[in-house]
Amino acid sequence: MTQISLPMYDLPCVEAATNAWAAGLARALVQEGILDAPEQLTRGKTVAELWRSPDLLLSQTCGYPLITAFAIDLSLLLAPVYATPGCEGADYRSFIVVHADNAAASLEDLRGTRCAINGQTSQSGMNVLRRTITPFAREGRFFSEVIVSGKHPASIAMIAAGDADVAAIDCVTYGLMARHEPDSVAAVRILTETQSAPSLPYVTRHSASSDLSLRLVSALNRAAEDPDLASVRDDLLIDSFAVLPLADYDIMMDMENEAVAMGYPVLS
Repeated sequence: MTQISLPMYDLPCVEAATNAWAAGLARALVQEGILDAPEQLTRGKTVAELWRSPDLLLSQTCGYPLITAFAIDLSLLLAPVYATPGCEGADYRSFIVVHADNAAASLEDLRGTRCAINGQTSQSGMNVLRRTITPFAREGRFFSEVIVSGKHPASIAMIAAGDADVAAIDCVTYGLMARHEPDSVAAVRILTETQSAPSLPYVTRHSASSDLSLRLVSALNRAAEDPDLASVRDDLLIDSFAVLPLADYDIMMDMENEAVAMGYPVLS
C-alpha cells in the first residue's frame, strides 16, 4: 500500500486541518489517475522509515536532509508558498526566540546561554542557526550547552519553562502555533530573524517514474486551487506551490560550508 506522510508541520493544534488536507490531496491524486492514493496519513514512524520506504507516494521533508542524508531516497516535487510572517514567496526563515523576560538585545548577548534545537539535521533549528552564530563564536564555541528537544514546540516549551534560553524556530511552525495555540508562544519573543532559504518541499520516492512525478505535481496544484480546501489551506497557512530547481537548496550546504570554513563546524 502506498503511503502519504506530512511529518514536518503535523502539530496537534492543526491535526484536524492536516487530516483534511491529506484527504483533499488523496482526492486530487485519484483525479490525476493515481488510484492507490491513501486517504489517511501514515503516522507513528520515524522520518527515516517514511522517507526511505519503497511505498512512499508523497511526503514533505526539510530541505537540509533532502540534499544530504536522503538525497538518494527522495525526489523534489514542489515547494509550498506559505502566508505567514517570515516567508517571502517560496522562501522561509527561522525566528530566533528567547523568553519574553530575557533582556538580550542582540545575538552576542546570548553568549554562554543554553540553546535548544529540534534536531541535528534540521535546517531551521540547527543549520541556519549555526551559520547565524558563526561570526560570534570563539574557538568553536558560543553556547554553554546545546540541548536536543526533538521538536520546535518542545524547544519553545523549554524556553518558557526556563530549561533553555534560546532556539531557532521555523517561522511556519511559529505562525501555526501563534494562530491556533497562542498561549504556547506567549512566554517567548522574537529576538531576530535568520537568513532565508527555500521552503520545506513536497517530495516522492526517488524511484518514482517521471510520469508519476508529473501526476503528483498536477495533483498538488489541483489541491492548491480546490475551493473546497480553501479553509483548510488557510488553517495550514498554505497559499500555493512553486516550482524550484533542486539546486536552489544548495544554499543550505553553503551555510554549512561557510560555518566550517570560519571554524564553527558544530553548533556548540
